[in-house]
Amino acid sequence: MSVPAGRRILLVGCGKMGRALAQGWLDRGLDPRSLIAVDPSADAARAGIDLRVRVVGALADTGDFQPDWVVLAVKPQTLAAAAAPYRRFVGSATFLSILAGKTLAGLSAALGGGAIVRSMPNTPAAVGRGITVACAGPGVSAAARRECTGLLEAVGEVAWIEDEALMDAVTAVSGSGPAYVFLLIECLAEAGIAAGLPPPLAHQLARATVAGSGELAHLSSEPAAVLRQNVTSPGGTTEAALKVLMAPGALSKLLQDAVAAAAKRSRELAG
Repeated sequence: MSVPAGRRILLVGCGKMGRALAQGWLDRGLDPRSLIAVDPSADAARAGIDLRVRVVGALADTGDFQPDWVVLAVKPQTLAAAAAPYRRFVGSATFLSILAGKTLAGLSAALGGGAIVRSMPNTPAAVGRGITVACAGPGVSAAARRECTGLLEAVGEVAWIEDEALMDAVTAVSGSGPAYVFLLIECLAEAGIAAGLPPPLAHQLARATVAGSGELAHLSSEPAAVLRQNVTSPGGTTEAALKVLMAPGALSKLLQDAVAAAAKRSRELAG
């Protein structure tokens, strides 16, 4: 799905995720004149030059720009102060939030109502391979949901949920998940070094193996369990390793505990 044609976007916050979204929209054909970013930082101003996007320091600097979408990409802890100036667009624009932990109720309170979509992207969005889960609040039309899908697909896959309570588990699995994968690369490299590999080679092997396996999983229609079985010869080296990793209390239990801890913390931050 392409970025909605003819729509005007006001991007509030031009950090890493905001920049990834802007780059994705432009790559998919959005007219740069249809996008303005609001961010007072010097880094954002430099990013605007690179992206060919107008970046201003405050909403007052946008002139008579009337957005169809207001995308909130500021730090979650700044929402209360940052949202107030954008209340004037309630009723004329749809709001899309990528703020971790901020509920639809909290967003509505900060904005004074409005049609709001809450979403949770993850960091692979920076290379167009993220996944974003979205939940629509009251007043978001079916047409707006379709447009929102187009906006979010600019940085990867999109899934919708109806039950906002699932967002804590989403955050724990896909939002925090890239860190788990990067830790796997670290640990695999360290294990290779302990087995006698030179550190540069161990790091190269670990990184390439995880990246390549991820791409294989992405391109294959087979479930992950089948892909794992395809690598595992009876009585072979992989089976010996998996007996350790799949033992009771090993990798599966550790990941369940990790996801539960992240989901719990997500609920605490939302409260």
